[in-house]
Amino acid sequence: MAEVSDRSEKVIDPSGGSNQVRVRDYNERLLMSLVRRHGSQPKSEIARRTGLSAQTVSVIMRSLEGDGLLLRGEPNRGKVGQPSIPMLLNPEGAFSIGLKIGRRSANLLLVDFLGKPRHTLHFRYAYPVQQDVLNFAQSGIVELTGKLTKDQRCRVAGIGVAMPFELWNWDEKIGAPPEQMKAWRTTDFGPCLQRLCEYPVFVQNDATAACSAELVFGHGSELTDFVYFFIGTFVGGGVVLNQAVFPGRSGNAGALGSMPVMDKKGKATQLIDHASVIELERQLKHDGIDISIAKLEQDDWSSMGDTLEHWINETASYLAVAVAASHAVIDFEATIIDGDLPPKVRLRVVEATARKIAGLDLQGIACPKVYPGLVGRDARVIGAASLPLFSRYLLDQNVLFKSLADA
Repeated sequence: MAEVSDRSEKVIDPSGGSNQVRVRDYNERLLMSLVRRHGSQPKSEIARRTGLSAQTVSVIMRSLEGDGLLLRGEPNRGKVGQPSIPMLLNPEGAFSIGLKIGRRSANLLLVDFLGKPRHTLHFRYAYPVQQDVLNFAQSGIVELTGKLTKDQRCRVAGIGVAMPFELWNWDEKIGAPPEQMKAWRTTDFGPCLQRLCEYPVFVQNDATAACSAELVFGHGSELTDFVYFFIGTFVGGGVVLNQAVFPGRSGNAGALGSMPVMDKKGKATQLIDHASVIELERQLKHDGIDISIAKLEQDDWSSMGDTLEHWINETASYLAVAVAASHAVIDFEATIIDGDLPPKVRLRVVEATARKIAGLDLQGIACPKVYPGLVGRDARVIGAASLPLFSRYLLDQNVLFKSLADA
């Protein structure tokens, strides 16, 4: 049984802790995750939150500090007793690389242990050809890691890849030759990339990766669970339960773009057909407004005029239904809406969605709270970069509880 500092005091962190040898790794991850989630923490506070003894916390903290993963903060001197020394994550403690594969471009991003971007690379294309993306990733990883010292390169946790589910089905929507997209169906990208680099490779749905970024670097510090929508070329999303991204049986939980919605003619369609940037592009073309891909990547969309206003209104209408349906299944604390959108446009989408939700018949469910995402346009690549950090250092209950059951 775990030794606790005060058996009469309730353990605040719902994941708890244990002093058993076989879950030492769990406790280390738990402590680092608490420091990441709540900022610098004194040992006494960590002991109180986890239920671990102060001695156990001290031993683990000294070990993590010795490994260069934690740093001592400035002492907090009170009126009596010894000063409290907060512990915080060492930005130089670990590094990770994220690769986002999109419709018109791929991004590589090197981040430190705090998720702060260090270096980024960008690759544009007419449509994603797998071998071209592999070549970009291979050379880009060499270039990014070449900017690190020898010691820093030893601290690279891995390569995270964020890519759309069933990418090969994009050919018609993005005007790509079917034969060029076939490789995405027949060849598994992850193992191909693994053969080209020395670091472990982790692959996740791009919208789920964006959700991971929001959990680690956004509203996840204050919410236990939420449903997450990311509006990119196509809309997608993710689900967070008990402070962990819920992957589902096939790793595609939160496939919100596939959620059935009724169009204006009463026909069953999918959210992806109504709340995506590609629909905005279609409307702009119909209205005779020539907007380049480069323009869409900028933060000034004012030249889109009434077409943008119409798209925001339509997107909000369909998002509102999807949000209400999600909350009818799980009583989430909140809905987060983010996207590859300028900050002002993202906020307008959120505000319009909240108004549309207020006009729905919500009898039987609590009115959902809707917040704009805090990570923004780079959420997918930042989320990709967070995958190796989670796997190696932080607490992912879905993974850890499975490993404990197998131990």
